[in-house]
Amino acid sequence: MTTLSAIRNARIVTSQEHFSGNLSFAADTIVSVAAGSSQVGEDWEGDYLIPGLVELHTDNLEKHLVPRPKVHWPVLPAILAHDAQIAAAGITTVLDALGVGDIDPESVRSTMLASCVDNLQRARANGLLRVDHFLHLRLELAEENLLDMFLPFLNDPALKLVSLMDHTPGQRQWTDLSHYRIYTTGKRGWSNEKVDSMLENMLERQVRYAVDNRRRIVESCNAIAKPMATHDDTTVAHVTEGVAEGIKICEFPTSMIAAQAARQHGLGTIMGAPNVVRGGSHSGNVSAAELARADLLDVLSSDYVPASLLHAAFMLQKEGFSLSKSVNTVSRNPARMIGFADRGEIAPRLRADFLRVRVVDEIPVILQVWKSGQRVI
Repeated sequence: MTTLSAIRNARIVTSQEHFSGNLSFAADTIVSVAAGSSQVGEDWEGDYLIPGLVELHTDNLEKHLVPRPKVHWPVLPAILAHDAQIAAAGITTVLDALGVGDIDPESVRSTMLASCVDNLQRARANGLLRVDHFLHLRLELAEENLLDMFLPFLNDPALKLVSLMDHTPGQRQWTDLSHYRIYTTGKRGWSNEKVDSMLENMLERQVRYAVDNRRRIVESCNAIAKPMATHDDTTVAHVTEGVAEGIKICEFPTSMIAAQAARQHGLGTIMGAPNVVRGGSHSGNVSAAELARADLLDVLSSDYVPASLLHAAFMLQKEGFSLSKSVNTVSRNPARMIGFADRGEIAPRLRADFLRVRVVDEIPVILQVWKSGQRVI
């Protein structure tokens, strides 16, 4: 007989409202959610009960694989450290965003993709992971060997999203080359001389490979209905190109006009949570807060800071979002965007993924994390 567990005196946030009430769950499923008082269950003392977060794009694993420039960490320990950090951030379902191809031949993305996928499968099979991990493959379209690198993973059931990227300097995210130079000399550790030497090579690679790679990847993904996202759209033409290809997700648009075009064409828009917390884009592009105020923001992604996801969601209330609408951007909306109907909100018959959160000085602090009815933090 399945044991029924209960929580009382919690501020429960559903997809439509929030209220003081109680929740019960059995095994991995929510059984009931109700407003009002109860004498049954663990007393949460008025703390928030919100859905487990759903993350569609985080580069966090790469930081554990290369904790310093040119330092490569063993893959399985890096994955387990990443998993622990993701769980501590309240993320119960994550798409690990792994780059396929890169502008830098020394990059981890060029050498460790297969090992990352293999070790994620190994960790999953051995029950080593606290949360659910899936794949988001980020395809650098100017990569000469992109198809050979990507196609072996196309039919992997863990692959839930493919994004089409072109980080060639001078357009999209890097329209302003001064921002590009600051980024590459800082994060990648390149010298100014290396930046100069790489620019010509990157432009040549884009001309030779990007268009054909994009066409063949779109055809391959559409053939098996694999969800795709555009990346760093800047112009209306960027958005309409993706629409014509059957793409449904606009990831990190860099301008207001691109975000407006995405909404007009029915695309879901993802923006970075660090953008919200920091108050703007590190590349000098449109801010997530601006898009929120214009009601053009559907989903937040933690991108490079897992802990930013919940923090940014609560901050959206200052941009006119209700608490439920704010929480939906990091739970229900991303789950539905990639076809997960069993999680992402607090409701009966859905999976018992939820967080206990206390707000201290306007900062949401995660006290407990539950995934499939089991406490993992």
